[in-house]
Amino acid sequence: RVWYPGLPSHPDHALATELLDGFGGMVGLELKGGTRAAERMLKKLKLITHAPSLAGVESLISEPRLTSHARLTDAERSRQGITEGCVRLSCGIEDAEDLIADLAQALG
Repeated sequence: RVWYPGLPSHPDHALATELLDGFGGMVGLELKGGTRAAERMLKKLKLITHAPSLAGVESLISEPRLTSHARLTDAERSRQGITEGCVRLSCGIEDAEDLIADLAQALG
């Protein structure tokens, strides 16, 4: 599952279109298989750096359950849509095709 306000399927797409000048490079992904799937994917990434926070010009990925939402209970995270397999990707300045290839090989 992909969360990105630039997608028409996002629940806040209309509001984002109205308020934002572009949609940015932050993408939320929910992986089938929960924590284990997220851990496997993160270990396989070659270009994208696994990081505790998402700031900088390079592409970074984090696990909200261990970072921004770590203080919440499982139930509180679930109510906010932060599942066990949720990762957040901040796209940097690398070539888009290289990023797509890294994600594809990590998920494959």
